[in-house]
Amino acid sequence: MFDHQIFSVQKYGGISRYFVKIANAMIGAGEDVCVFAPLHKNAFLNESIRDFLINHYFNSFPPKTHRIIKEINNYLSKKYVLKWKPDIVHETYYTFNSIAQKNNVLTVYDMIHEIFPDLFSSSDRTSELKRKAVERASHVICISEQTKNDLIEYFKVDESKISVVYLGIENSVVMLKDISSLKMDADAYLLYVGSRGGYKNFDKFITAFVSSKKLVQHFNIICFGGGEFSKSEREFLSRKGLSEKKISQISSNDQVLASLYQNASALIYPSLYEGFGLPPLEAMVYDCPVICSNISSIPEVVGDAAGMFDPYDVESIQDAIERVVFDNSVRNDLIGRGKERVKLFAWDRCALETLDVYRRVLS
Repeated sequence: MFDHQIFSVQKYGGISRYFVKIANAMIGAGEDVCVFAPLHKNAFLNESIRDFLINHYFNSFPPKTHRIIKEINNYLSKKYVLKWKPDIVHETYYTFNSIAQKNNVLTVYDMIHEIFPDLFSSSDRTSELKRKAVERASHVICISEQTKNDLIEYFKVDESKISVVYLGIENSVVMLKDISSLKMDADAYLLYVGSRGGYKNFDKFITAFVSSKKLVQHFNIICFGGGEFSKSEREFLSRKGLSEKKISQISSNDQVLASLYQNASALIYPSLYEGFGLPPLEAMVYDCPVICSNISSIPEVVGDAAGMFDPYDVESIQDAIERVVFDNSVRNDLIGRGKERVKLFAWDRCALETLDVYRRVLS
């Protein structure tokens, strides 16, 4: 049984997608699975065709109702657990009190709050909630060896209590959407995906880009997701000499993102830390060469299928990008390696390894 937590706070998002994917895969493997989210707003859960949901979907919650919805979900969940008596409750996020009576499993995605505490408000209790949930859990799943090592370092968790289970990736091309309507002055562009603040290191990427006359001359930049550029971002880009014709931000659906991957000259992924990091693998599915940081979990995920740089070094970032985008042999080699790399990451495999964790807890 999967609890309600993430589905009542995320409409879209990587964590909720992860749980829907593995729940579907577990059902496909013949397991008795339930996602119990009495009141939720998650689109992935709503779009699921599997008959394993106990839920009521809202397109959005009324303002200032988060706390009461949480209380309703907790109350109904505890009643249902007493009735159904699930063998395992897999908690989808961090909370002080579990709905599980016994045998609860927790997934830890990253240790960003612990490594970069200055990026978060003093009222943010995520780290406190995470620590409590980890201490309470029968077993903890980490989505990378990096996250496992960080969890041990920061929370002093016994290694025997932790298993690493990698995420999956959709290793099939979705129907592509025409992107000719996207108003770019040049066909060639570098793609950046996701949020841009803090540890995502977007500013270093931009600084490296504008430091290269060749890159500025031959490429634009498209940023997908992460919200519209803020006032401070627009001011930063203006200081760097990048006009709206040179860099743009797009928020859209998975089809548009797939098209952007397929048509990009490269994905640039300069993050200083990731618990896993799916965009590089997504890019590889669409034959988009990846140029990324050489630290945290990122090398663990991309293997030898990406061009890498030191994310703290502007010159290193610039050199790595130029080395890939101006040399077709290097670019084609990375595309070929990427095709092989993504074969290692599948949702069915993620689900089966998660089921193996459940069995070990029960035994």
